Amino acid sequence: MLDIDQANRTAVERMMSARPILAGVATAREVIPGLRDNLLLHAGPPIEWERMSGPLRGAIIGALIFEGLANDEKEAVDMVQAGEIDFEPCHHYQAVGPMAGVTSASMKVYVVDNATHGNKAYSNLNEGYGKVLRYGAYGEEVIDKLRWMNETMGPILAEALGQSEGVDIRALLAEALHMGDEGHNRNKAGSIIFTTRLAPLIARVVDDKEVEARVLKFLGDNALSVLNPVMAACKAMADAAHGVEGSTLVTTMARNGTDFGIRVSGLGERWFTAPAGIPDGLYFPGFTSQHANADIGDSTITETAGIGAFAMAAAPAIVTFISGTPQDALNATLEMYEITTAEHSHFTIPVLDFRGTPVGIDIRKVVELGITPRVNTGIAHKEAGVGQVGAGLVRPPLEIFEEALVAFAERYL
Repeated sequence: MLDIDQANRTAVERMMSARPILAGVATAREVIPGLRDNLLLHAGPPIEWERMSGPLRGAIIGALIFEGLANDEKEAVDMVQAGEIDFEPCHHYQAVGPMAGVTSASMKVYVVDNATHGNKAYSNLNEGYGKVLRYGAYGEEVIDKLRWMNETMGPILAEALGQSEGVDIRALLAEALHMGDEGHNRNKAGSIIFTTRLAPLIARVVDDKEVEARVLKFLGDNALSVLNPVMAACKAMADAAHGVEGSTLVTTMARNGTDFGIRVSGLGERWFTAPAGIPDGLYFPGFTSQHANADIGDSTITETAGIGAFAMAAAPAIVTFISGTPQDALNATLEMYEITTAEHSHFTIPVLDFRGTPVGIDIRKVVELGITPRVNTGIAHKEAGVGQVGAGLVRPPLEIFEEALVAFAERYL
């Protein structure tokens, strides 16, 4: 007889016991199985060019220019429309990427090893703020920065990590949650810890002090430096919980700027999708919700693994960025306990007497209570190249959980 609760306990225990170690930095084509030169990975569920949002299209154009496959926007679009470029979700390749999430074959990526279960996960490097590829910008300054990251910083990080036993991202996150982070939109403490861990390693492998200083400044000035390895760590944790027969736990939540999609542990690789919503939050001066693109990015893997908006009670200061009050942050976490299976054994919240964060989204509870997961997110301009215009909160459509539950019933009951 099918024991769904036991299956969910198995899945969530695998998620919590996963120990993701940042093991290195490598060229994507050399470590991501199946990646090839004419394949671009993107955030969210599968999507074709015709339905892609402005930010995702812009990031694809930029990636093709970065790779030297196209010289300008027109050549890039012509290549795509001629069918010369393939697209697939990062999630299909054990990878994740923030916002547009576009990852191409020659880009450097973080490599995370799950020391408990043996699976791996990957994420590209974080560009910082301003005009960046992940928001769909592809001007000369964007490409120049990407090339410096790829040709200078990436190899240094690879050599530095090669001199170590890696960085335990689970332990880093646990510490950052006690310092006011939630691991998704607020990573100030985590990025400081990350830079502190890397600094002596970088110092050992770099002879040129100017280069060393620039790399450390780039990492230290970017409050999102740790986001990408954190996302890869959460991917490794969530993947460890995927494929448990009879489990109703969500193991993927992701958005491509058009659709919001989820996958469920006991339902294989099938996506359940519906239109992504516009986040509700604070906009930068001169922008309103009229400028916003629909929600985009793989960074919802953080909420899937029990941090992000699920840990907002640990990060009351985040409300100055996404709107609301410290009480709202506390209430967000308390609400998420209603739709989850467990309290995290490693991620705890001081203000809740070190109660574990809510983890293990159960589609049955979501549908029964009508409570969808909360998500903290950046807000992208709907036109390619403009960049971030705000930050806020969003929820996935309830219908994707309802559709998933019907599919589960058809398969198992």
